[in-house]
Amino acid sequence: MNIHNKKKFLSFLKFKRDFQKYGLEKARSYELILHWLNNRLSRNQFLVLSGIIVGCSAGLAGVILKTLVHNIHHFITTKVHFEYQILFYIIFPFLGIVLTTSIVLTIFKGQDRKGIGAILYEIAQNSSIVSSVKMYSQIVQSAVTVGLGGSAGLESPIAVTGAAIGSNFAQTYRLSYKERTLLLAAGATAGIASAFNAPIAGIMFAFEILLTGVVFTDFIPLVVAAVCGSLLSRILLQEDVLFRFYTREAFNYKNVPYYLILGIVTGLYARYFVVISQKAEHFIKGLKMSRLRKAMFGGAVLSLLCVLFPPLFGEGYDTVKAFTNGNTHNIIQNSFFRYFEIKDFTIIIFLILVLLLKAFATSFTIFSGGNGGNFAPSLFAGGTVGYLFAVVCQQIGFTDVPVTNLVLVGMAGAMSGVMYAPLTAIFLIAESSFGYDLFIPLMIVSIISYLIAKWFSPISPELKSLADQGKIFTNKHDKNILFSLKTEEFIDRYSQAIDENAPITELFELVKNGNKNIFAVVNEEKVLRGILTLDDIRPYLFANNEVSVTLIQMMKAPPAIIHPEDQPLDILQTFDDTGVWNLPVVDANNRFIGFISKSTILMSYRQLLKEYSE
Repeated sequence: MNIHNKKKFLSFLKFKRDFQKYGLEKARSYELILHWLNNRLSRNQFLVLSGIIVGCSAGLAGVILKTLVHNIHHFITTKVHFEYQILFYIIFPFLGIVLTTSIVLTIFKGQDRKGIGAILYEIAQNSSIVSSVKMYSQIVQSAVTVGLGGSAGLESPIAVTGAAIGSNFAQTYRLSYKERTLLLAAGATAGIASAFNAPIAGIMFAFEILLTGVVFTDFIPLVVAAVCGSLLSRILLQEDVLFRFYTREAFNYKNVPYYLILGIVTGLYARYFVVISQKAEHFIKGLKMSRLRKAMFGGAVLSLLCVLFPPLFGEGYDTVKAFTNGNTHNIIQNSFFRYFEIKDFTIIIFLILVLLLKAFATSFTIFSGGNGGNFAPSLFAGGTVGYLFAVVCQQIGFTDVPVTNLVLVGMAGAMSGVMYAPLTAIFLIAESSFGYDLFIPLMIVSIISYLIAKWFSPISPELKSLADQGKIFTNKHDKNILFSLKTEEFIDRYSQAIDENAPITELFELVKNGNKNIFAVVNEEKVLRGILTLDDIRPYLFANNEVSVTLIQMMKAPPAIIHPEDQPLDILQTFDDTGVWNLPVVDANNRFIGFISKSTILMSYRQLLKEYSE
């Protein structure tokens, strides 16, 4: 038996001993089996098995959440007459946000980091370790928010839940950072695949958004997890819950001008959506209210919007399906617009107002205390833009307008511009509509919208703040590695310092008995006054006659000052600008902490680059 197999066998014996010691109440039998398999299977085989388990678990979580929210929403919108629905639209959206905030404050102790940015943060800053609480907290919060009418989507919470499942599975079996990140992405992939019954879109989501800046050669677990999540969705979800579109027209190259114009329109709308979202977030965060009062304020705004425009209630997928099925009049019949004569211009005005207010409804849902994401809102808005564009074209006098196709590709266009994920959008709509012959219009609209979004902002505005702070990875791999380094780790806290009023003989003793070639000169409060190097001291060190110069006369000002909160990337730039290899580090009160060395940072960078490339 070789050394590697001996280590595996000893590891298994240790787990077996613990299992026997603590009994069944402390250890689960299936974990014993998985630990045994982990020691028997090769790395790739165990990762495939892990992908299956994580994929099924995350897929099941997605199915449970979708079913729960669908049943709540179905009861409110179909089992109650319109006059009573007004009461529901007044009460439930408000109640959903307030309840979600109350749950976060009481049960989850105020910890409500949510959205895709939360996953990217854990990958870059927390070694892909996601709290086990997120395996169920996101389900609870988003079910309350969206189920009771919050104008947001379930896909981001499902992705966070799946990521938490994958991360915690990897932690249980002590897998490495790369394997942990892979299973985290596999869990999120399975969640997205189950939400849309679109495995390829789930994989594209992982590569476009989650694994940005992460180098991987193993992708089989992602594929396996996506297939498992999608299969569970297909088997367990009812037909009316699935994100499916069965009616569409065949692609005709003569309709390309429609798609070119729609790409521009969806790109501009996506920018509008993002800008409104940012302004609403800034406005809500600036309110001098408690979190619960912000939730009440946001809930009241959302309820008002839902009363006036019922399509803003919930995810909005039923409205998009109504567009593709030609049931637009039924949507208007459930609103106050029913009291007006329904003509084509009435529909146009109604849809324009819905589009303009959707950005506000989603922003107030998410930022005032609800839990949800921009997946569903962007798809809803894109479908509405596509239908509105088709109606306008018909009113102008164009015939044979591909209405259903414009709705479908409009969804892809808006999602591409809002989420910065064109491939995910293309495959999502292609899989959901069985419209693989629509790849050309899907690509035209999605890429145009994406390019417009990139023209306004190279990085998704939702993630830009985190990216600028170096808290998430980007496509710039060198910066990703440098942002992974921590300044605190490079500070030499055993640096030698001397009081500015000390005799020069004390400095000579410091040089004689120490092993440093740079010294800090400080006052009684340890405030940095200057620095000294061996080159500065050498002319006096070997002087034959008595030296009369003082430390204050000898010291010099440092070429730059470093603070502990500075990023390694900025510190390296400072080293390059000053041309030195050592700089002092001080706190907010200018008290000396230690020195930081350029060579130390570069050595850590090279080591991390080596590990990153293996």
